[in-house]
Amino acid sequence: MRRLRLQRMLKKVIRSFLTLMLLLYIFTILFSRVNEGSFFPNTLGSRRQRLTVKYDINCSGIYDMEPVEVGKSLVVRNKKDAAPSDMKIVKATSDCDRFVVSQGFDAIQGSEFEREFPLAYSLVVHKNADLVERLLRAIYMPHNVYCIHYDQKSSDDFKSAMQGLTRCLPNVFIASKLERVQYAGISRLKADLNCLSDLMETEVKWKYVINLCGQDFPLRTNAELVSDLKMLKGKNMVESKKPGGKEWRWRFHHVLKTDLTEYYESPVTTFEEKPPPPHNLEMFVGSAYFTISREFALFVQRSSLARDFLAWSEDTYSPDEHFWATLVRVSGVPGEVRRYKPDISELESKTRLVKWWYLEEENLYPPCTGEHVRSVCVYGVGELRWLLNYGHWFANKVDPNVDPILIECLEEKLLEKRLISNRQ
Repeated sequence: MRRLRLQRMLKKVIRSFLTLMLLLYIFTILFSRVNEGSFFPNTLGSRRQRLTVKYDINCSGIYDMEPVEVGKSLVVRNKKDAAPSDMKIVKATSDCDRFVVSQGFDAIQGSEFEREFPLAYSLVVHKNADLVERLLRAIYMPHNVYCIHYDQKSSDDFKSAMQGLTRCLPNVFIASKLERVQYAGISRLKADLNCLSDLMETEVKWKYVINLCGQDFPLRTNAELVSDLKMLKGKNMVESKKPGGKEWRWRFHHVLKTDLTEYYESPVTTFEEKPPPPHNLEMFVGSAYFTISREFALFVQRSSLARDFLAWSEDTYSPDEHFWATLVRVSGVPGEVRRYKPDISELESKTRLVKWWYLEEENLYPPCTGEHVRSVCVYGVGELRWLLNYGHWFANKVDPNVDPILIECLEEKLLEKRLISNRQ
């Protein structure tokens, strides 16, 4: 009888051990697939095969700059595989249930730590719906809120794709007022302000709002970003510097249109001098991109000073590059940066990591491994490790037509960090 009990106990122990070994084996396979880049949602069915899988490229090898893996990525880059068209996003979002599952949106869940600190996003975009969808998925959390502003000049297919995304994702919406966005004109600033106004009306009591464009990509998980933002304690992350020779942008009146219907390619400088800025504002310059607190956003919306400054900026050149930089220096605003404080340069403002050609020339940043477009580096895989470790929150610019492997490896590394965080 005693021997029979021992035999039964031994069988239970063996079964438990085998079950544990099986679970460990399954977990090992899944984790290895994450590292190999194959454990990803079936992206819109057969819409886009992951190139890292198709060409057997290991993103960890890219991160470690292994010559073989970098070499394989360069071969893929030269092949120029065609990116999905905007119409494919339109078709995919016609079946929302399938889209949400196939893209993995349904599986994204934030921790309590993240849910207690919701974020808002303003996405000003105009082309490449596939890349916009990838950006949205990379920053998506069901408790955050997202406003998409598409350019009125965008193609009908792109507009339909954006409308499809907002139809399938309840916390994503199209801006209630849309602009015909003109390079360096007031319309670019108004696009963000339109989204900001709409975001303030949502039920989500977000803590910070971040504005992005269609060629940005996150370098931090949502949890990492929340951790950094909490450390700001209500301060804003905005580039703000002395003008340094850019006074001509607001010293002279700029013409935006040739007549009532035609626009210049960019605002044209005239010799007609403008009056000084209202309220005796001291002018600062910076970036069009920001991370601002809810309290500062309320100030921008409700303050007569901000409204007057916006109206005065209507006929200036690239007002989005002095509007935020100047307002954060106003005495008494939420998260104020004192006027006498040193410049907050693009190297110090964490919102967006842009590699300007002159920063490479001055050896402040390593050389661009992608391509330069209007003096800005469109990143290549050689910058993967640098991007992830430099300390900024978003990278600009990425482009699948320049280097699709970089984007896939950024997706992998972010997913890998998210899975590790979830296990902990």
